[in-house]
Amino acid sequence: MRSVTYSMGVSLDGYIVGPDGGFDWTAPDEEVFRFWIDEIREVGVHLLGRRLYETMLYWETADQDPSLDDAELEWAALWKPLPKVVFSTTLSTVRGNARLVSGGLVEEIERLRAEPGRGDIAIGGAGLAAEAAASDLIDEYRAVVHPVLVGGGIPFFPRHQRRVDLELVETRTFSSRFVYLRYRVARRGSSQQGGRA
Repeated sequence: MRSVTYSMGVSLDGYIVGPDGGFDWTAPDEEVFRFWIDEIREVGVHLLGRRLYETMLYWETADQDPSLDDAELEWAALWKPLPKVVFSTTLSTVRGNARLVSGGLVEEIERLRAEPGRGDIAIGGAGLAAEAAASDLIDEYRAVVHPVLVGGGIPFFPRHQRRVDLELVETRTFSSRFVYLRYRVARRGSSQQGGRA
């Protein structure tokens, strides 16, 4: 069965966006950007809310930007054809290899898991992740921790009244002092094995 992963950059105090809505501190250096490129190769479909979808729209035409370096062109070449599912009640259309869903996230994830397909089902955005976590649908939490305290904003981890036990699968420290943490949700009888190390 395909894994559902939630992966984003996060401040040391646990936020993906600061209190002012800014996330300029999440800009990756070359080494971290290369890591994100490798990670997106493992994704079979990406689930996004409206805000993240609109932020990522840049990459639908980025390959036409002559100022892009090789790594950015590689990311664009991987992102553009990647199937995307956008959850929004305010959008009426989406662009690129995306489809709009106004229905439930739980039903969509169950449908995607039942279909034959390769790669992870990746969730982008804290709102969708919180909804998936509340239904115990996230298999792995993956965080690139940035060396910054932002003091508030949108939290990476869903805030719900439920304990979730995790198993550390992988860590990596980048030369820029960013730290990658990959945790698998510990479920009774789980037979999932580790991935890359």
